[in-house]
Amino acid sequence: MDKLTATTVFESLSSGVRLDVFRLLVKKGLDGMVAGEIATTLDVPPTNMSFHLKAMTQARLLSVEQEGRYQRYRANIALMLDTIAYLTEECCSGNPQQCIDMRAASACSPSVLPLISTNSTKT
Repeated sequence: MDKLTATTVFESLSSGVRLDVFRLLVKKGLDGMVAGEIATTLDVPPTNMSFHLKAMTQARLLSVEQEGRYQRYRANIALMLDTIAYLTEECCSGNPQQCIDMRAASACSPSVLPLISTNSTKT
């Protein structure tokens, strides 16, 4: 991932509504949701939701597929994982085992954090 792509992702997610949409669609996984369901679930007027969905699709955070007269949206999980990797690839100068104390202080569940090897492969 390059800096421009990362910046586009963060700009798109800087809206509270868009962040809620993305988290909802991540939760729904490959099933995704149609636009009306998203708007109803998040209690956002359909016209406002349409604006946010279009912006998120342009930022590649969402994919959209036509289903008859409906559009089904799905979170771009691969882009999300690439963004996480971009943010953390240089953690502790490329030696993530040095981050063990910081991981313990995090409120994040250990099950969602990347595994840390205690044997460094760097020379």
